Amino acid sequence: MTSNLQPLDWIQSFTPDQLEPDAMAHAKRCLLDLVGVAAGATATPLADKARRFTLSQYGGERPLLFADGRTSPAGVALHGAWLIDALDAHDGQVLTKGHVGVAVLPGLLALPEVNALSGRAFLGLLVLGYEVATRAGIALHASADDYHTSGAWNGLAVAAVCSRLLGSDRDTLHHALGIAEFYGPRSQMMRCIDHPTMLKDGSGWGALAGVSAALLAADGFSGAPTLTVTDPALAPIWADLGERWYLYEQYFKAYPVCRWAQPAAEAALSIRPQGIDPARIACIEIETFHEAKRLHTRAPADTEQAQYSLPWSVACALVRGTVDTDSVTRALGDPLITRLAQRVVITESDAFNEAFPARRWAHATLVLDDGRAWHSDAMEARGDPHTPLSDEEIRTKYRALASPVLGAEATAELETVIDTLDERPVTDLLDKLVVPGKAGTA
Repeated sequence: MTSNLQPLDWIQSFTPDQLEPDAMAHAKRCLLDLVGVAAGATATPLADKARRFTLSQYGGERPLLFADGRTSPAGVALHGAWLIDALDAHDGQVLTKGHVGVAVLPGLLALPEVNALSGRAFLGLLVLGYEVATRAGIALHASADDYHTSGAWNGLAVAAVCSRLLGSDRDTLHHALGIAEFYGPRSQMMRCIDHPTMLKDGSGWGALAGVSAALLAADGFSGAPTLTVTDPALAPIWADLGERWYLYEQYFKAYPVCRWAQPAAEAALSIRPQGIDPARIACIEIETFHEAKRLHTRAPADTEQAQYSLPWSVACALVRGTVDTDSVTRALGDPLITRLAQRVVITESDAFNEAFPARRWAHATLVLDDGRAWHSDAMEARGDPHTPLSDEEIRTKYRALASPVLGAEATAELETVIDTLDERPVTDLLDKLVVPGKAGTA
């Protein structure tokens, strides 16, 4: 059986010059959203644990993302992906049922070679990562029996971009991808849906595996073939590299909770009674797809349980008019939200199940204590390519997440740097991705 090596050739030959201006603009949107989420995630309990572990176990000179301290490249990747994954507000893609940028950005920040890049080259590698990771995720789901976390496949993109930074040849790239595929965490996503913990989506270990794979391959460590990429049976998934840009098929989240809970939150918001005390809500019936029904925690005890809870997301939406970072951190235990979450009833729809994962739907019925009822339309989450968040909504989200951590001035400066990154050296960006007042690049 011969291998399909065309993806390796494309990864090797790709340059930012192949990208249209709109692709650069969209890469900046992804970058702005990711760094906003990373900044906002510093408020989560997971963030401090990630910092302590990487500092104790991965000594080195590379600066951590929005955290005090320096570690090795592997530590930077692990910490950065853990950090972004700690606040479930980062971008994703429906066919992968997972996330790309959460691992690719920390992977790009990990190696010292990144410091020599232009901003345009950095954005180009970010796009490369989105193209490789999305296809790797689709390929893994097409060839594996279980539903694995994003870390099982986004590490291949990290290996690809790091191999490009290291100047690896095609054979070395192939070994790097094979190592990342083999050592990546084939962790079971539905386990963390049913039992939410800080394990989250596996992307910390995916980023760690990807950086490690590139470095190992560059030192002659063998790991090819990478079946996810070169198996001829999966060739159609990779055949449209450079023609179909999955960069444009990522979604942006309006709320920092699991994507599967967001259609229900939108449905509830669409019928939220104005001027009525939420305590008068007797029942909220949510009809949705099977995977969303499994987001069943009603009284979350921690941030992870709150982010993987459909009842909590719906209750927050009805009480607060939104689901924000405070909803999954400081608001835990709020008595009104807690009581309302107990009143959420979830059922499955055959039609919604059939549409998943390409489309994620929910319908809400809200009943007051006097028997009056409101019924929503079937709703999807905002932020998909066909229901996009506007540029201003993405910027507003970024500012809301970053300003409490970085301060208004530094938040605005970072936004300006990202807006003009294709005209700057990447060190202008790197110097802003640190704890305020600390030196950045090393």
